[in-house]
Amino acid sequence: MHSELKTWSRSVPKSRIPYPSARSDRAKYVIWRVLDPIHPYVRNTLAAVGYMRKYDKYRPTGRQRFVLGVLAQGQTPQTLTEYLLSQGFGNHFVALKDQGEIISLRRCPDFMHQYHIRIFEDGEVRGHYEYTPECHPFLHDREIGFEPRREEFLSLLGDRIVPMEG
Repeated sequence: MHSELKTWSRSVPKSRIPYPSARSDRAKYVIWRVLDPIHPYVRNTLAAVGYMRKYDKYRPTGRQRFVLGVLAQGQTPQTLTEYLLSQGFGNHFVALKDQGEIISLRRCPDFMHQYHIRIFEDGEVRGHYEYTPECHPFLHDREIGFEPRREEFLSLLGDRIVPMEG
């Protein structure tokens, strides 16, 4: 089952980030267009050599903060992902991988910000609003500007999840 989900998650369309209007951000956009395809390999290599342990302080449970809930009965990671794709989300290959994560999805209202949702093997769903790594990599890395926006996410997800406190 796990390998099927992994294969499936790779086939989910990639997220799109809007072209920036600010001249200063256009160079960042171009640089990330070059880095984007190799980023997962770099991330995985850094994780394999232990560099990513620095993120343990942000993810003591092995997962990002801000639990939204668990998949409602009849929902699967695939059905929730299909719904989120219809709402403008896409696969977020650049993101770090949390423990038990099946897929990471994001929607970018602009070049600077993103709504980020993760779906896990145990049905848990987590989400937050943050700076994009493309626009503000250091703020993003340090989780500065990291917001729960719980009500927005719960409104978006509706009865597709069972809300939980986290």
